[in-house]
Amino acid sequence: MERSIPKATGICSLLDNEDVGLESAIFFETPEEIFARVFAELKPRTPPPGVRVEFRKFANANSIIQWDDAGLKVRVTDVLDGAPAQILEALAYILLSKLLRRPPPRSYAERYRRYLNRKEMRRSLELVKQARGRKFVSGPQGSFYNLEEIFEELNFRYFHGLMARPLLGWSRQPSRVILGHYDPSHNAIILSRLLDNSRVARLAVEYVVFHEMLHLRFPVDHRGARRCVHTPEFKQAEREFPQLKEAKELLKKICG
Repeated sequence: MERSIPKATGICSLLDNEDVGLESAIFFETPEEIFARVFAELKPRTPPPGVRVEFRKFANANSIIQWDDAGLKVRVTDVLDGAPAQILEALAYILLSKLLRRPPPRSYAERYRRYLNRKEMRRSLELVKQARGRKFVSGPQGSFYNLEEIFEELNFRYFHGLMARPLLGWSRQPSRVILGHYDPSHNAIILSRLLDNSRVARLAVEYVVFHEMLHLRFPVDHRGARRCVHTPEFKQAEREFPQLKEAKELLKKICG
């Protein structure tokens, strides 16, 4: 076994990389045979290991591959159980490319992304996340700032008081990378606990809450394989925040 290869890797997001010729999956192949064939194509000089493919009840679209002494073990979200052979083939190329530390071929990444972006698939994944996923929400009252009070002030100021209040809370750990996020599956706005500090200007906290409120107002737009998080309408509404530039500068200093 090649020791330089990581023992496990997963797939959460797909990146555009070099394009390659698009192959067609053999329709009567089992998932194990698909992964074994793709492995042989990517590593033709390496004896093919045994392959085990399991469909698991994950809370998202993630799939995981491991290579150990017993061979390749692939755990695939059960949302893909029964998916067309071409989709499992695309997933095999993506997971094995990551395992072998190669860029996933763009053609297969596009094929996989387009499948997940189908309306019925997005709905299935959302229902799975709601049913299986766990969301920690601490509540709006922090050590210094109350998110419920800030939300209601912004709601009245920018949304005529018409926006229904989602779950509001602070993250478990302070994060400089993700200062805030909106989770549509659990209808929750979570802010980094880093911002719940007397040294952080209220304007910075207000802007992060306002930004996440816009995600309620303007949901993610799926255009084919593309996922547009900040639509033109979103960006136009964000510019209505009067101290936008000042708020962003404050956040840069906080995260610097």
